[in-house]
Amino acid sequence: MELSKNAIRVLERRYLLKDENGNLMETPHEMFRRVADFVASADKLYDGEEIEKIRDEFYEVMSSLKFIPNSPTLMNAGKELGQLSACFVLPVEDSMEGIFSSIKNAALIHKSGGGTGFSFSRLRAKGSTVRSTGGVASGPVSFMKVFNAATEAVKQGGTRRGANMGILRVDHPDIMEFIQCKSDTREITNFNISVGITEKFMRAVEKGEDYDLIDPHTRKSVKKLNAREVFKYIVSMAWSTGEPGIIFLDRINESNPVRKLGEIESTNPCGEQPLLPFESCNLGSINLAAMIKKVGDNYEIDYEKLGETVDIAVHFLDNVIDMNKYPLTEIDEMTKKTRKIGLGIMGFADLLFYLNVPYNSQKAVDLADKLMKYIDEKSKKKSMELAEKRGTFPAYDLSIYKDKNIKMRNATTTTIAPTGTISIIAGVSSGIEPLFAISFVRNVMDKDKLLEVHPYFKQIAKERGFYSEELMKKIAEEGSLAHISEIPEDVKKVFVTAHDISPFWHIKMQAAFQKHVDNAVSKTVNFKNDATEKDVEEVYNLAYKLGCKGVTIYRDGSRDNQVLTTGNSISSNNIKPRMRPETTQGMTEKVRVGCGNLYITVNYDKNGICEVFTNVGRAGGCPSQSEATSRLVSIALRSGIDPKEIIEQLKGIRCHSTLRQKAMNNNIKVLSCPDAIGKALERTLNACGKTKGSDTDNIKESKEEKPSNENKKFICPECGSKIAHESGCVICMNCGYSKCN
Repeated sequence: MELSKNAIRVLERRYLLKDENGNLMETPHEMFRRVADFVASADKLYDGEEIEKIRDEFYEVMSSLKFIPNSPTLMNAGKELGQLSACFVLPVEDSMEGIFSSIKNAALIHKSGGGTGFSFSRLRAKGSTVRSTGGVASGPVSFMKVFNAATEAVKQGGTRRGANMGILRVDHPDIMEFIQCKSDTREITNFNISVGITEKFMRAVEKGEDYDLIDPHTRKSVKKLNAREVFKYIVSMAWSTGEPGIIFLDRINESNPVRKLGEIESTNPCGEQPLLPFESCNLGSINLAAMIKKVGDNYEIDYEKLGETVDIAVHFLDNVIDMNKYPLTEIDEMTKKTRKIGLGIMGFADLLFYLNVPYNSQKAVDLADKLMKYIDEKSKKKSMELAEKRGTFPAYDLSIYKDKNIKMRNATTTTIAPTGTISIIAGVSSGIEPLFAISFVRNVMDKDKLLEVHPYFKQIAKERGFYSEELMKKIAEEGSLAHISEIPEDVKKVFVTAHDISPFWHIKMQAAFQKHVDNAVSKTVNFKNDATEKDVEEVYNLAYKLGCKGVTIYRDGSRDNQVLTTGNSISSNNIKPRMRPETTQGMTEKVRVGCGNLYITVNYDKNGICEVFTNVGRAGGCPSQSEATSRLVSIALRSGIDPKEIIEQLKGIRCHSTLRQKAMNNNIKVLSCPDAIGKALERTLNACGKTKGSDTDNIKESKEEKPSNENKKFICPECGSKIAHESGCVICMNCGYSKCN
């Protein structure tokens, strides 16, 4: 076992046993042995004849970093808590008792280290009558905020924080409110959100037709909306904030292997595991970088080793279902009815490096297709072998299988999950994502910084004669090889990173894997900052056409206060202002100051006040100083500074010229040009906060809390480093913190 220094740090911080004083009580070897022994003991429930062999196999695949289960299994196997699942789906019934029962259950799950997914589609629309009380329903979004607050209050033992998925069907009457519910980046911060898309809706989008909004209780149409306009609104919000994502509900249910148990309404927090209410997911990933062999001067996939690893991994994950201590009885029962497992992969980008194949190429897409087909078929064969010995899963339905001789132990066997933290342990790229950076600076103890370079790239650089510390630092600052002249073109072509790859190839790759995955694929389609809403719309349409079950996008810098994760910001805490919006609305007023008339324009968009322009009338004055003030105010606003803070700084500034004129002229109501700008900002802020029925609904006076929760989302809460968006989640490359896994 070759663990990197950072892998050891992550294990020591999150996974290894500690005493009550925080002192380490086990080594990484002992952790893998603890997990292997505990999970292997499930074999005693069946025959147990080869249990020592099984223990050794489980230990070997983990300690050699060929396969690693999801984080809760590493953390809790063989410990008192014993909760081994990563994520769960809970129902949200349309009653006060049902809603708060779900909140209680979610709190128990978060406490045990799991994440939760919810569909809020059963809740009656905002403004509906509540017959039992005669009151008025507050709607799904208001209750999401209650769930969010409960999640914030639960800290998961210092190892994992609560993560949620919130889904609303596109035909729910409150869909428009839901789509924009995270436009205020301080709201609903513990949720990822996705719109549940139907086939009927997508057909209406293609034709530009209206579609029905359906009352969840009566199942009758209450209103019509134009599908194409709603779709464009989803796209617009995703472009500006990264959310909502979309999931294709009908497509998911078409491949539901246990339809007799009900309809799938939601997924886990990163979207890769569609689950029935009260189901849990038991996930693990194979390290593809460990599945290679050298033949002559080249590397090839070692399919024999891969097949052996798949067999052991499926056996391991099936055992996890039996050994798990579930947080709720209902979850125990439902999970064992379906026995779903999700075997996935990590290190795909590393594999492509070794095979000398560019990620953004048809050759890579074809390889993904072939590779996942092999893993999926091999996992099914092993599940059938287990079924012969242990029996089929209780909800097994022969009618859904074309081959009537099939007997399956597990309703599903494959999932592509985010592997943020466990991929750091394995020292490889996350899931099927491209590499985020070839070279980057890692923060270590005592504020020291350590330059880290991808080991195979470093090897190639030395073999080809272009390696130097200075060049590696330059790569870390650039964030990409694309514009570095010292690197040969053939090397640049292969060692691409996330932002070198067009969204088209991101989706093509996701679709290739989805063809051979039972559940879904967790992936983020990365866009550059200058991407347009049309670009996002094209990707959403392509994901639908190519058979994906959902899609999540992230445009670099799209959220206020996003901190850069590559480039010069590696060694700074600078905040990048959001781009000036293409379309704004605003207010212009004429104010009399000491040197004449000052015209002040304050503009805003759906995210808040974003800019100020000033123009001094013909009487002269000091236009350069007013313009400088306006520019600084504008960039501060788009950097997420609370407008009230700016107003407080500007109001009250005095100018002798204005004060002299004020003494002689009752029409002068301000103390200076900055004072006038501050007061104009204040009037716009107050007016926008009172405006109803337009985009200005989202512009409200900022809350007093500073910094906001959203600010924290772009800086690791544990080590203060920057975080990256990938696999439908976020991860800190420095310490391994992940919101979702």
